[in-house]
Amino acid sequence: MSNIERLVELMRVMRADDGCPWDREQTHASLVQYLLEESYELAEAIESGAADDELVEELGDVLFQVVFHAEIARAEGRFDFDRVAGAVADKMRARHPHVFGDAPRDIDSVKSNWERLKADEAGKRERKRVDDGVPTALPALQRAQKVLGRMERRSLSLPDAARVSVASEAEFGDALLAQVQAAREEGWDAERALRDAVRRLADGDF
Repeated sequence: MSNIERLVELMRVMRADDGCPWDREQTHASLVQYLLEESYELAEAIESGAADDELVEELGDVLFQVVFHAEIARAEGRFDFDRVAGAVADKMRARHPHVFGDAPRDIDSVKSNWERLKADEAGKRERKRVDDGVPTALPALQRAQKVLGRMERRSLSLPDAARVSVASEAEFGDALLAQVQAAREEGWDAERALRDAVRRLADGDF
């Protein structure tokens, strides 16, 4: 039995009638907070240059959340972990025609094909707004970058960039931090302010 099979089976036992009562009562919705927490802990481990043992642990915690959600769905007769793994494998294979087909392998072509294939997938889901499919739960900065990136790829008009005199990403971070402090001094919520700005941009009211 492979380790992934062991993990899937372990999850089934934990949620069985004679398993863990807490695990049995969890739902997709109740687990969202843990999925987010584990994802942020993994991101922190990566960004801090954590040792391999810590990285393995944090990756495992995120994987456990995926297996947990898949087991909930399996018990409800909807789908299982194998279907989840197969779906993402099929999607990644389709998005890599330069690896599994005869598409050009130069980096510009790879990027162009990737964006085109994602756009095709989005079209099948009838995404019309520039923020369709961008999770509202994302931190405002991440959401802003994704929406602005989509606008650029669609050749839409972008907000004017507020140029600051910085020479590095670190200095730009300091400038952003100063803006957050400015918001605090005014009694404003910087996260909410940026989130509202992104919403107005997507609504065409910016």
